[in-house]
Amino acid sequence: MRWKCMVSLIVLGSFSAYYIYEPIPEDIDEKWKLMLTNSLFRGLSHLADFSELLGLKDYMGVMYFITLAERVVPLSDERVLVTEERFDGVEVVLYQPRPQHGRRSPSPATDLLRAVVYLHGGGWCLGSSRMSPYDMLARTLVTDLHAVVLSVEYRLAPEHRFPVPYEDVYRVVKHFLQEEVLAHYSVDPGRIAVSGDSAGGNLAAAVAQQLQQDPEQRVQLKVQALLYPVLQALDLNTPSYQQNRDMPLLPRTLMVRFWSEYFTGDKALFRAMMSNTHNGPESAQLLQFVDWSAYLPASYRAKYNYSRPAVGGGGGGLSRGVEGAVAVPDGTASRAIGDPRASPLLVPDATLRSLPTAYVLTCEYDVLRDDGVMYARRLRDAGVAVTHEHYRGGFHGALMFTVWPTDFQIARRMTDNY
Repeated sequence: MRWKCMVSLIVLGSFSAYYIYEPIPEDIDEKWKLMLTNSLFRGLSHLADFSELLGLKDYMGVMYFITLAERVVPLSDERVLVTEERFDGVEVVLYQPRPQHGRRSPSPATDLLRAVVYLHGGGWCLGSSRMSPYDMLARTLVTDLHAVVLSVEYRLAPEHRFPVPYEDVYRVVKHFLQEEVLAHYSVDPGRIAVSGDSAGGNLAAAVAQQLQQDPEQRVQLKVQALLYPVLQALDLNTPSYQQNRDMPLLPRTLMVRFWSEYFTGDKALFRAMMSNTHNGPESAQLLQFVDWSAYLPASYRAKYNYSRPAVGGGGGGLSRGVEGAVAVPDGTASRAIGDPRASPLLVPDATLRSLPTAYVLTCEYDVLRDDGVMYARRLRDAGVAVTHEHYRGGFHGALMFTVWPTDFQIARRMTDNY
């Protein structure tokens, strides 16, 4: 009997060690906490793969459990007034500061407030403004900045693919930037920021670009604050994608899956993106904007040599089964891959010049690191004021571990900028 217990313990210990231990760099922040969290994440991912294989529930449907597990009901407290509303038909959670510590209530003429439109991450498929980390972040921004924070509950893929999440966000921002709406919430029209992490950073950058190109838009953004943003789908083999391909929380496979699910349900696109052979003729002229041999400092390029992604010819549909061939998406998916509303890094310099002041945060151990580094470089070269902070021990998704405005002083940086 004793030997059976010992064998069971050994098997259980080995199984636990397989899921918990990860060969990750020693200098990474909160290493063991990251390992434990990732073990749960990997277990759920394997369950999602198995469920999809059996035809029970699709992968993202199972992974959505992460969103549900962190879900909270945003409630008002002694410092923050919280309301749930709809702006142009899209759900939003609105956080407003309560008068305290001798502050007067703002009036239309005096003491107008800053505002931050915040867009949650989750690869356009997961996440919610009502998750605990985003609720905490919004409250921190309200109190540290004395600002109104608008957190957007945009619709998610795969049920609502590109451009629906982007369009939801754009509609909310356009509605909020109306002068009468700003006046209602006592917001200063000259001190409004858009911010987001990961896929939310993608949406924030895209919205900032599109607003500048709208000739009818009177109120413009002052700041864009992008936290480890995902900014391009053309080259999924940058040095950071290669270096961090197996990093916890966002391995390359998962990021590619997010991209493919954002665009289409055709699994052939996922396979093509995994081999970096997904670019069609529409992408040929856009690859110059993601040439990391030109836009990444040598320290980021390290041992990696640039190889321009292959571009396939025209034709319909994705090619299947030809090893090494360029699998060109159908016309709709191919156009979406090169659409700047999906890949904000793909706009020409002339578009970048008029953009608002930018704060870009990147992490060393993140497949998306190079997207943010290249965007900060291109913005700066175009004459935009940029604060780029890179965290050597940081990893993708660290926002879920701690309130970053406290540790990384994001709120202070945003205050400096607006």
